Amino acid sequence: MLQNIGIPGLILVLVIALIIFGPSKLPELGRAIGSTLKEFKKSTRDLVSDDESDKVPIKKEI
Repeated sequence: MLQNIGIPGLILVLVIALIIFGPSKLPELGRAIGSTLKEFKKSTRDLVSDDESDKVPIKKEI
């Protein structure tokens, strides 16, 4: 979905965000989005590592 946005679309989104939120709220909004993404990545990593630790290698007897 976001792969086809391109530079003009990105500029348009930024201009609309600037109009809606104003220049004083934009840095706050960026920080909030960044911290949310960081927490999401951390949680995803934790879930993946938990899944990998739950898997026990099965020894095949020949």
